[in-house]
Amino acid sequence: MNALTLPALVQLFFTDRLTIQINASPNTIASYRDTFRLLLRFAGEQHGKVPTKLRVEDLDTELVGDFLAYVENKRRNCARSRNARLAAIRSFFKFVAMTEPAYLLQCQRILSMPSKRHEQRTVEFLDRREMDALLSAPDRSTWIGQRDHAILTLALQTGLRASELINLCQCDLIAGTGAHVQCMGKGRKQRLTPLRKETLLVMKNWLRRYGGTEDGPLFPTIRGGKLSRDALEHLVRKHTLTASKTCPSLATKRVSPHVLRHSTAMELLHHGVDQTVISLWLGHESVETTRIYLHADLHLKEKALEKVMATASKPGRYLPADKLLAFLEGL
Repeated sequence: MNALTLPALVQLFFTDRLTIQINASPNTIASYRDTFRLLLRFAGEQHGKVPTKLRVEDLDTELVGDFLAYVENKRRNCARSRNARLAAIRSFFKFVAMTEPAYLLQCQRILSMPSKRHEQRTVEFLDRREMDALLSAPDRSTWIGQRDHAILTLALQTGLRASELINLCQCDLIAGTGAHVQCMGKGRKQRLTPLRKETLLVMKNWLRRYGGTEDGPLFPTIRGGKLSRDALEHLVRKHTLTASKTCPSLATKRVSPHVLRHSTAMELLHHGVDQTVISLWLGHESVETTRIYLHADLHLKEKALEKVMATASKPGRYLPADKLLAFLEGL
């Protein structure tokens, strides 16, 4: 039996492995698709072939390494994005190893390629004064202004991801007793997030003005379609620029929908909410993910410092009493 070609393997990987066997989420499939669009174009240029003429042997460790360097240096991807590209390639070659054992050695070499270590930067977030300024920025006398105010209010209270916000339908907003918003989050996990009274009032006022249908988007475009991620990021930047006129500290921050999500977490943390609850609130896969907010919260560290009593010991330098210890101390 003839071995499957690279185009056939790529098609099977997406239509059978990801879609049927793994039942991967649409976001995962889209991310892997983008990786392979870049990889196959890059490989085609390197070998002087169109992508459909490429062979599995053409995608060796040297080419994959060059591709990872390309996305970092030419496309300006960060190490985290570079690692995400490598994860997609590894997943494909695991599939190739199972499907076509003749390529096992090549697959093992690619699977052994290490991820790149990266710095864990302190998360950016808005304080209460900056959040209030941002919420006041949209002109609520206009249709778009009231929509944007509703989006920002919901984002800052719930901490929903950008993809979760733009995919909300009207039926996902549950009013009345136990008011909440429901969404399908990362990893196909359904999440229910309670709403405060003032947030629910904002949403009701918006729906009264908008109308729409139960299965229609909660935050539509002016033409009635679903907002794109780029449109959401644009409106956040636009209102941040407006808000920076009354709150200058916003001018020094690069505010995005994900920064609003961080702001929700920090607000919960400041009010004494346990990190396990915050993890559930945000839909994190692990509680460990929530620890980044503990590292970023200088206010909590300052409160801890206030509780520490100064020691009564006299300052002085440690002097070893043994020659061997003195030798080690001097290294």
